[in-house]
Amino acid sequence: MNIKVTLLLCLFISFSVFGQKNIDPTPADIDLAKSIRSKYEKSDVAILESMENITFGYNKSSSNVTVDLSVDELLMNINHRADIFKYEFYDSSSKIENFTIKYRNDKLAYFAVQDEFYKDKDLFYNDARVKHVKIDFPVQGYTYNYHIDKKFEDVKYFTSIYFNDEFPVIKKKIKVTIPKWLNLELKEMNFQGHSIVKTQTTDAKKNTTTIVYEFNDIPALISEENSPGRSYLYPHLLVIAKSYEMNGEKITLFNSTADLYKWYKSLIDQMKDDPEQLKSKVTELTAKAKTDEEKIKNIYYWVQDNIRYIAFEDGIAGFKPDDSQNVFKKRYGDCKGMANLIKQMMIIAGFDARLTWIGTKHIAYDYSIPSLSVDNHMICTVLYKGKQIYLDGTEKNISLEEYAERIQNKETLIENGDTYIIGKIPTVQASQNKETFRAKLVVDGEKLKGSCKRTYLGESRTEFQNIYNSFETDKKAEALERYLSKNDKNNHVTSIKTSDLKSREQALTIDYELESENRLSNFDGEMYLNFEFMNEYKKFTLKDRKTDYELDYKTLYDSEITIVLPAGYKVEKLPENLIQKEEDYQVEVSFSQKGNELLYRKVFIFNNAILPKNKQEKWNTTHKKLVEFYNSSITLIKS
Repeated sequence: MNIKVTLLLCLFISFSVFGQKNIDPTPADIDLAKSIRSKYEKSDVAILESMENITFGYNKSSSNVTVDLSVDELLMNINHRADIFKYEFYDSSSKIENFTIKYRNDKLAYFAVQDEFYKDKDLFYNDARVKHVKIDFPVQGYTYNYHIDKKFEDVKYFTSIYFNDEFPVIKKKIKVTIPKWLNLELKEMNFQGHSIVKTQTTDAKKNTTTIVYEFNDIPALISEENSPGRSYLYPHLLVIAKSYEMNGEKITLFNSTADLYKWYKSLIDQMKDDPEQLKSKVTELTAKAKTDEEKIKNIYYWVQDNIRYIAFEDGIAGFKPDDSQNVFKKRYGDCKGMANLIKQMMIIAGFDARLTWIGTKHIAYDYSIPSLSVDNHMICTVLYKGKQIYLDGTEKNISLEEYAERIQNKETLIENGDTYIIGKIPTVQASQNKETFRAKLVVDGEKLKGSCKRTYLGESRTEFQNIYNSFETDKKAEALERYLSKNDKNNHVTSIKTSDLKSREQALTIDYELESENRLSNFDGEMYLNFEFMNEYKKFTLKDRKTDYELDYKTLYDSEITIVLPAGYKVEKLPENLIQKEEDYQVEVSFSQKGNELLYRKVFIFNNAILPKNKQEKWNTTHKKLVEFYNSSITLIKS
């Protein structure tokens, strides 16, 4: 080896060792790590201490109230070793001024900090950026100090403070210092059942009020599929900046819903729609329509079918709709742009159409809270003959006055000139999303074979259409066959006939022939019929969940299968019927017999599109009985 290289290597090693003195965990650190790990068995890293310090300032050039956030965390590896990511998001309305990782001896840990645009498959463009770093913990009990300084250029975008982290937090302190000139409310959400200590002090010299929240032993954020939004689950603070006084002048921010609407309207007033570019298309869509309802449908469905939904977040564009002619020309837009396009086309057609703000079901708040955290979506409302008809262009294949589960029962903020209208999206019953299955099958050798029919209504129809239409044209037939056969090699589907799979107005129907193999076996003069070939909800278990389970929509599934018994045989034994009726769900699985025919009936009803955590144990008990039913067989003997 070259002498110079050797020398440099020795110097580097010596420097590294010297620079990292006193960073190894002590026996006390290791004991602490083991103790925490015993409590949080699924976590590799814990935050021993977390301190968030929030202060407010004033930018004279922009006339905005600013927010300074500093975060200090002491991270400890509680497992044998760990690699984690730490990250912080920012955008055009915020910036990260400091992002550091240090050893316990206060020396910088030289991990590579990445700074890049945040990428999301659902976003076409997003101005959000993320700073992130991969941190290596070599042994149990190893610690790092994590620090960030972040600045928000406008207090209205600083909407919430959460206590939970992706790692368990042993000690958490949030300190908010509010100057006298700022009227700011910290609205405490989901505090029930948590031992959060709040203290408040006033500094007369500095003219500030300081509010401190302390909370210990905070579990990590829960990562479960189909969970409610985090605003339902975790204790947090909503930050509502109501007004401020500067140079003897009082400036109102979000003191009421009227103020929130006023700000939204100011963005709408900046738009430069050009209806002339839309008129010919509106004329084309409405020329042959015989009724107003038909005109509304034609415009609404055209936008659904021809404008591609692409989220586009770029600063103020996250709140301001794009001009309608731009969306029309490009043939894509976000929810705001699509809502505005529908509005402008409806107005050209002679209807009273309004832009409408709404929060989807993942947001827990209503419009009694004046905050940008209240909503995340925009639709269009047509006021017609005393009704509010809501039009969501982002929902493909949904018919007029059908509303997706994600917005049902949610408040709406409807534009109304200088004032506003509060509305509410109607809810539907499970029966309106009904899916039915009817079949008449005969026992043929070891097979069940015969004719089947499926029917879909409401969101069951919409869901099917969305999935079916996601396949390329040349793969649709294959995909449909796999779907009808339940992707089971024993099930063979032929002679498929469907209704118009693009229709929003009619029930969707599918007729086909089915052969299901390996359904009959003989033993010692008896025949055993394995009757279950669909297995609906067989894999739907909710074990060890920590949150409610949200279904895609309220569901009613109704199946009736007639099985014609082979000649010369009768039923010796049928499975015991399963009937379970609860407030949230209903399960009915049963057999009845008439002559040489068995009627196999299955009904599953989920009334609320949700299974609460406290009801899941009962569901699991029901599910166990369901699986036992499915795994049983019918015993046939010679007559």
